[in-house]
Amino acid sequence: MENTKKSVRWVEALTPYLFLSPWILGFTILTAGPLIFSLVMSFFNWSITGRPEFIGLQNFITLFTGDPQFYQSLIITFRFAAIFVPLNLIIALFLAMLITQPVRGLKFFRTVFYLPAVVSSVAVAIIWGWILNGQYGILNYLLSLLGITGPLWLLDQRWAFVAVIIASAWGVGTMMLIFYTDIKTIPGDIYEAAALDGVTPVKQFLVITIPIITPSILFNLITSIITALQQLTLVLLLTNGGPLRSTYFYGMFVYNNAFRHHKLGYAAASSWFMFIIILLLTMLVFRSSSAWVYYESEVRNKKGRGGK
Repeated sequence: MENTKKSVRWVEALTPYLFLSPWILGFTILTAGPLIFSLVMSFFNWSITGRPEFIGLQNFITLFTGDPQFYQSLIITFRFAAIFVPLNLIIALFLAMLITQPVRGLKFFRTVFYLPAVVSSVAVAIIWGWILNGQYGILNYLLSLLGITGPLWLLDQRWAFVAVIIASAWGVGTMMLIFYTDIKTIPGDIYEAAALDGVTPVKQFLVITIPIITPSILFNLITSIITALQQLTLVLLLTNGGPLRSTYFYGMFVYNNAFRHHKLGYAAASSWFMFIIILLLTMLVFRSSSAWVYYESEVRNKKGRGGK
């Protein structure tokens, strides 16, 4: 009888882990395993063919002292992030505010605005490659109707970077949906009371909407930074880093070292450097969030302690 009870306890104790085992196996094999393996690779001269050679920190030393392309790609990527992050936040918030308005066909517009977010990156690159084509692209055709001669967007060094930014703003649907969900939870009574007090819609947006949705802004800000610093697919398919490496992002730098120059160890070291950069920026944003992010539960706790 006692043995039976022990067996039942063991089954009850192991059951949760049994349900968690698919995730644990997937995380170990597909995420943690490759992550640790890439860290090991970064200390080797590791090509696709041949035997790996342990070289210690030489990959990192070469990265900082012997590769000017490293700094160029890093500067281009940070330039892109400085424009991409605020631009996408503004567009997503604008669209979210737009679909909260009581207008006809709201579900249709909500679907249309979100649809690009579910389209694959390859399909997005193909669509924008057609739109931005300098000879027969639809964007230059629309500009010609206004008497404007459009540039060779993807072939001109001055415009290729702008073209990538325009194309990258296409997929703000997920951010928009997060903002929209948060905005819809704000009670309408707050806006009605503010309107009765003579507060203009713009001021209502600044003093009511923005403070309440700051947790969503924090989340979208972090995900935008990560996306911007890891940008690869769109650039690879639209410009391939050109013209004259004007769109040679850090992702292209890592990709070329790994799969074109067959320097897997060097590419792994480059990837880990960007991982550290993203980690530090994320920690910095989280650290600063205490000064500008509003959490309703914290305010309630403060009020409760003050009431006591």
